[in-house]
Amino acid sequence: MGKTIAEKIISEHCGKDVNAGEFVVAKVDVTMVQDGTGPLTIEEIRKINLEQAINPEKTILFIDHASPSPRKELSNSHKVLREFAKKTGAVLSDVGEGVCHQRLVEDFVNPGEIVIGADSHTCTSGALGAFATGMGSTDVGIAIALGKTWLKVPETIKIDVIGKFQDGVYAKDLILHLAGMIGADGATYKALEFSGETIDKMPMSDRFTLSNMAVELGAKAGLIASDETTRKYLVSRGREDKFREIFADDDAFYSEVIEIDASKILPTISCPHTVDNTITVDKIGNVKLDQVFIGTCTNGRIEDLRIAADILKDKKKHPDVRLLIVPASREIYSQALKEGIIKILVDAGANILAPGCGPCVGIHAGILGDDEVCLATQNRNFQGRMGNPKGYIYLGSPAMAAYSSLTGYISDPREIYTLNAAQRIYPNEKYIH
Repeated sequence: MGKTIAEKIISEHCGKDVNAGEFVVAKVDVTMVQDGTGPLTIEEIRKINLEQAINPEKTILFIDHASPSPRKELSNSHKVLREFAKKTGAVLSDVGEGVCHQRLVEDFVNPGEIVIGADSHTCTSGALGAFATGMGSTDVGIAIALGKTWLKVPETIKIDVIGKFQDGVYAKDLILHLAGMIGADGATYKALEFSGETIDKMPMSDRFTLSNMAVELGAKAGLIASDETTRKYLVSRGREDKFREIFADDDAFYSEVIEIDASKILPTISCPHTVDNTITVDKIGNVKLDQVFIGTCTNGRIEDLRIAADILKDKKKHPDVRLLIVPASREIYSQALKEGIIKILVDAGANILAPGCGPCVGIHAGILGDDEVCLATQNRNFQGRMGNPKGYIYLGSPAMAAYSSLTGYISDPREIYTLNAAQRIYPNEKYIH
C-alpha cells in the first residue's frame, strides 16, 4: 500500500515506515511561537529547566499579534520573547516584520519538513509540501528544546479539484465552499491533501490560502504536493537548493475523496458566527457594511493587494465604510509601495496598517462597535473575533472585499466583469485566474 504525503513526511522523520493511526515520536525541522502563545511556551520550559533552542536558526519567535503593542502588559510579553531570543540564539521576527505564517513561507519552510507552531494556522506552510501543524504551547516548547515531538499520524482526506474558476471567483471561495460542504469539524485530526488540475495550475499565493484554512475544517494539516510552481517559488526566495518533490503514491489510501468542479463555484461568504455558515453571494441579500478588512495570513499577500488595487483604482470607498488594509509582511508592504499599489489604495480612502495580525485577532487597530458589520478576508469569524462579541464578521475574497467597499454592501465581484461599457473596471489581466 502506498503512502499519502503526510505518511511519507512523518515516516522520514521517524526513521521507519508509519501509517495513519500510529503514535510516533518525530524529529522537528522548524518550530515557532507568536507573542500570544510564546510567553507561556517559555514559562513552561523554564519550569523544567529546558530553556534552550536545540535548533536556534529554525526556532522563530514572532511578534505579530499585538504589533505594535497596544498595552503595557503585552509590551512586557514582548520583552520575554526578545530576552529568550538573545539567550538562546533563536530568531526574533519583531514588530512590523509581518504575520508569522507569511514569514514562515517566505524565509524558513521547505518541502518535506515537519513544522510545528503554537498557532493553529501553522498549517499554511503545508502548501510548500511540508507537514505543518499547530500544537499547544507546552508541546512546542519541548520541540524547541529537544527537537522532537509526538503525534498521531493522521488519516488523509483527498480534495480533488478540476475545472477553471469563473471570473471573480478565487481560491478563497473554494475553501469557503469546502467548509460549507463538510463543516467545521468535517476533517477533525485528519490531513487535507489538495490535488487535481485546478490545484496544479494555482500560483503559490492561492495554495497558501487553501492550506491556511484547512484547520477551519478541523484538519491537522493542509498539504499540497511540491512541483514546478513550488520550485519557482523557492528560487524566488533564494532556496532553490531546498526544493524536492513530495507527492502521494498512486495507491495511497484515503479515508475519503471529495471531488469539486471549480467552474461551478460561486463567490462564497461565511456568515456570522462560524466559518462553515456559508452562502453564495447571489443569496446574501442586502448586508450593509461598516468596515472592510483586507489582509491577514489568509489573504494579505501581494497578489491580494494587486486584486484590490485593480478594483479600487481611480475610485473612492463608500463614505459609510472604513477600509483597512494590512500587508502580511514588510516585504509585501515594500513591494506594494514599489508597484504603486499603496498609493492607489490610499487615494481610494483606505487606511494602511503596519504588517501584523491586529484587526483579525481583535487586539487593536480595527475593533468593531456594537452591532457593526465587517467583511474581512481573514480566516475566522467567531463571535468576538474582532474584539467585540456584539460585532458581526463575514468572510470573503479580496475581490469581494474591495468591490464591497465601493458599494457599501456585500456585493458580487463578478459584477466587475458585467457592468456596462461606460462603467467597466477590468482587473489587470496578468493577475486574473
